[in-house]
This record gives sequence, structure tokens and C-alpha cells, in this order.
Amino acid sequence: MQHKPTKPYLSRWLHRTRKQLAISGRLTETAMILSQKEGRSPDEWSRELRSFLDGNSVPTLDLITTIDTILAKPRQQIVKTELPLLI
Repeated sequence: MQHKPTKPYLSRWLHRTRKQLAISGRLTETAMILSQKEGRSPDEWSRELRSFLDGNSVPTLDLITTIDTILAKPRQQIVKTELPLLI
């Protein structure tokens, strides 16, 4: 018999956040941004993020919102410029 998660929102957030932070460099980048916004060192934030992702600790709702905001930042897109045709 499968148990229903007691905190389905947290389970969905963890699943989504694990995928986003699996991209090379994203966890470090997020830790650096959290360090600037919230204080503490990037290494401390990296350890704390890993603890959340491993299920060893639970983030506060405020921290979940902050992390979501960081991960949702718009990506810079390379704008293609059209060159005039040389005839």
C-alpha cells in the first residue's frame, strides 16, 4: 500500500527543484545568490540546499519562495541580428 505524502506541496517542490538544480552549476549559482540575499557563505548554502534535496531537512515556506524566485529568473537569450544581403 502506497502512503500519501503528508506534505504534497513539498514533495512536488522537491521533485521540481532537484531537476532544476541537477543542471551543472545551478546549485552553486543558487547558493551564491542566497549568500548575497540572505547572508552566510555559499558553502553553507550549498550544504543546506543538498540537505533539503536529500530530505534531511525541510526549508521554510519563505525560503522555498526565495529559491523558486532564483530558479525562475529569466534566461538571457542570444538575439540574432539579421545581416543585410550583399548583392
